[in-house]
Amino acid sequence: MGEFLRETADIETSSEGYAARFSGAIGAWILEVQSQTVLELLGGVGKVGALLEVGGGHGQLVGPLLAAGYDVTVVGSAPECRKRLRLYEETGRCHFVVSDVLALPFYDQAFEGVLCIRLLTHCERWQALIRELCRVARHSVVVEFPLHEGVHRVAPLFFGAKKRLEGNTRRWRPFRLFEITATFEAAGFACDRTIRQFFWPLVLHRMLGNRRLSERLEGTARRFGWTERVGSPAISRMIRKRG
Repeated sequence: MGEFLRETADIETSSEGYAARFSGAIGAWILEVQSQTVLELLGGVGKVGALLEVGGGHGQLVGPLLAAGYDVTVVGSAPECRKRLRLYEETGRCHFVVSDVLALPFYDQAFEGVLCIRLLTHCERWQALIRELCRVARHSVVVEFPLHEGVHRVAPLFFGAKKRLEGNTRRWRPFRLFEITATFEAAGFACDRTIRQFFWPLVLHRMLGNRRLSERLEGTARRFGWTERVGSPAISRMIRKRG
C-alpha cells in the first residue's frame, strides 16, 4: 500500500531521455531563462548557504546554484535519479538523498529555502507535495508550475506535435494561480512574487528551432506586458507567514 502511494514522477524527469528534450540551442535557452528566474527569486530572500531541491535529479539547476555559492541537497524518489548529479557531488557541495517526496526524511523547517522545479505538474497528489515542501522550509519555497491562461490554454492541442518533437512527452496538469497560492496559504505560506517565464508555448519555440527568433518573440511579449499577465510556466516565491 505504501508503495502505491509514493510519488515517483521525478524518475522520468531525471532520465537521459528527458534531458534530451533540452538539447540544442533552444533547450539551452529555455534552461537559461529558468535558472536566471530561480536565482532572481532566491536573491530576493537573501543569501542562504544550504538549499533543498525536491525532485531535482534532472540536474538543470544544480550547476547554476553551486556557481552562485549555494550548497544543494537533492531528493530523488529512486537511486537512478542520482545519475545526472554525480559530477556535481564531486564538489562536496551537492548531496543526494533517496526518499519518497511526500515523506521527506528531514525535521520541520530543516532548510532555509526549498526548490521544486518540473515536478508539481506531474504529481497526482500535488497538494500533499506542497504541504511537505512547506513543512521542511524555514523561510521560503520556490516552485514552478504551468498555468492555464492566455495562449497556453490551447497548449494541449499541440500535444501531438510536442510528442513528435520530444518522443517521450507525458501529459501534464496545468493550474490556475489561485489553486497554487491557496494551497500554500493553507500551509502557512504567502505568495511573495511570481515570475512568468514565456508568453508563447515552448512547443512553438521548439518547432521554430531558432533561438534568435524566439528571443525576439518573447522580448516583444515582455515589452507589451503580455508575459506578465498570461505567461507560463510560472515560478513563484512563497514565504512563511510570521506567527
